[in-house]
Amino acid sequence: MSRVKWKGPYVKNKLLDNIKNSISVYKNDIKTAYKSSVILPKFIGLTIQVYNGKAFITIKIVEEMVGHKLGEFVLTRKQFSYKKTKNKK
Repeated sequence: MSRVKWKGPYVKNKLLDNIKNSISVYKNDIKTAYKSSVILPKFIGLTIQVYNGKAFITIKIVEEMVGHKLGEFVLTRKQFSYKKTKNKK
């Protein structure tokens, strides 16, 4: 289910403060763990590092990402593959 329209998008206040401070100081190293926050139009052009549970993944925000959540662009699980074993004699 999506969020009702009259409430607006969900963005953590601390994330908004960090972005406002980085724009005013021209820093581009924003680190966050708020994967449930929605990407707003004023985030376009910024580079945000999102925590996936193990490491920070760098994301460059582009126009097509607006309206999506930060967690959609960060993989939290490794892809599983079977290892080939050598024949034991």
